[in-house]
Amino acid sequence: MTPEQLKQRTKTFGLRCLKVAEAMPRTLSGRTIAGQLARSGTSVAANYRAASRARSHRDFISKIGVFEEEADETAFWLDLAVEAGVIKSTKVCELLAEAGELTAIFAASHITATKSARRATPGHAPRINQQSAISNQQ
Repeated sequence: MTPEQLKQRTKTFGLRCLKVAEAMPRTLSGRTIAGQLARSGTSVAANYRAASRARSHRDFISKIGVFEEEADETAFWLDLAVEAGVIKSTKVCELLAEAGELTAIFAASHITATKSARRATPGHAPRINQQSAISNQQ
């Protein structure tokens, strides 16, 4: 799949998420889930476009991580909508599958880009933030 095709695919995904969000009932749970679904679903396309304009390889990797998370979050909101009885599973099963496929594509891209960055800087040890209590314990 070309980058242009993926750009269109993510845009279509965002539009479909908006349509599902519009179809949800105007209850508290329906409005809450619809709002989150609309934001995360459209964010996938927006962040994919942002990644194509990344200023560096490191910036690109960071942006991939964002839209990978957004695609996975969208799958969560779709699952929650079904389990909460806000929408029937038959109405979102294809969109849920698309969210899973996009998450898998982006996860693979994230892994590839990260490995590529490591190969590009031989002997480069990961930097540790000395101020952070969190470190990569290997």
